[in-house]
Amino acid sequence: MQKVALAVVVIGRNEGKRLAMCLASIASIGAVIYVDSASSDDSVAIARRMGAEIVELDPATPLTAARGRNAGAFRALENDPGIEFIQFVDGDCTIREGWLTKAVSFLARHPNVAVVCGRRFERYPHYSIYNAICQQEWNTPVGEADACGGDSLVRASAFKNVGGFADDQVAHEEPEFCARLRSAGWLIWRIDEPMTDHDAAMYRIGQFYRRSQRAGLGISQCIDRGGASRDRQGQAIVRRAMLWAVVLPVLICVGLFFSPILSVTLIALYPAQILRNALRNWRKGWPLRQSLQVAALSTISKFAEAQGALTYRYRRISGRSIIPILTK
Repeated sequence: MQKVALAVVVIGRNEGKRLAMCLASIASIGAVIYVDSASSDDSVAIARRMGAEIVELDPATPLTAARGRNAGAFRALENDPGIEFIQFVDGDCTIREGWLTKAVSFLARHPNVAVVCGRRFERYPHYSIYNAICQQEWNTPVGEADACGGDSLVRASAFKNVGGFADDQVAHEEPEFCARLRSAGWLIWRIDEPMTDHDAAMYRIGQFYRRSQRAGLGISQCIDRGGASRDRQGQAIVRRAMLWAVVLPVLICVGLFFSPILSVTLIALYPAQILRNALRNWRKGWPLRQSLQVAALSTISKFAEAQGALTYRYRRISGRSIIPILTK
């Protein structure tokens, strides 16, 4: 890789061996900063042993991915104000060989692009249905995008231009960050290149539910910041969650007293929706059983997302702080 002013910021919490794999994938990069969010395992010792600079977040302040990325990026810029590019990567991911060269080259050729990301792949999609869902989520269109994910190469000048991430954003921090970048005139781009391999290690429905709940919480917070018009996907997620998990259940309960037939009809919408989504997945080439499982979990996720959204609204109205939902 051509010599460039590049730093890599890795964030993590209790990643253990996965963190070791992550750091090994960027061993050739000189400036590597690992930001730890109060891990109770040996993550910090692993990072120190592998030569990364360590930043440990104080758990007295809510731990968020946004705060971790900011801490790492600003430390890198403090160490070397000439840093041009910052690669963010989650500690449960490994960076594909050749990615950094291609990403840096892309930003060098496109001075109006602030963030470039590529293809993220799930390392073990067949280990659980939840991992398979993650693999499906990572398969997003290439070209100009509204937002990146947690792994991306960011132009340092653009990062400083908008002040980085919002420290207190409990989830959905990348769309919030990218919305401000787009408002400042920058572009976000996804290229058709392998970027990272991710290990979700999600094997229980409770993990899946908390992940979806966190999404509802973070998206609602993002919309409340004024990003509603800029975060079309987030808006759609919350609208669907409130429809399936709040509006329809309320109408079903009311219908039990005034029109039982209406209630039965509304209840039937749930299996109909599951079958509709399963058919769509099956037509994409998914096995029938997996198609049905994913469709059912998609419906369950609406209840988790709605719970997260309502939790955010309740805490906001009551003047309470927004507490991150930790999944590790």
